Amino acid sequence: MPLWLVVLNPSEGLSINLSLVFFTLPLLFPLKGLLQGNPFTYAWSNFIVMIYFLHSLTTLWVSADDTLWAIIELIFASLMFFGGTYYAKFKGQELGLSLRKKKDEEA
Repeated sequence: MPLWLVVLNPSEGLSINLSLVFFTLPLLFPLKGLLQGNPFTYAWSNFIVMIYFLHSLTTLWVSADDTLWAIIELIFASLMFFGGTYYAKFKGQELGLSLRKKKDEEA
């Protein structure tokens, strides 16, 4: 994203600094939990990934000049979404984490 927004195709409507803040700062919020392998962080980071997913679809729709970069962004966002979902599922099962109450705890 920074390479695309600063070097390859800088936005005419946003300053470089504002572009970097909008498109790279959200990726830093879950970074610590992702590096630690926290399954909850992987699950919740999918909400952040949706920003990039929607940005890529919007760019594909409105800008023919940025089609290649939007497709690359869409692929990366999709990979992060599916990878994060499955990592959270399987790592959570491995650790015995669950969002549902067990039947024994309800009774």
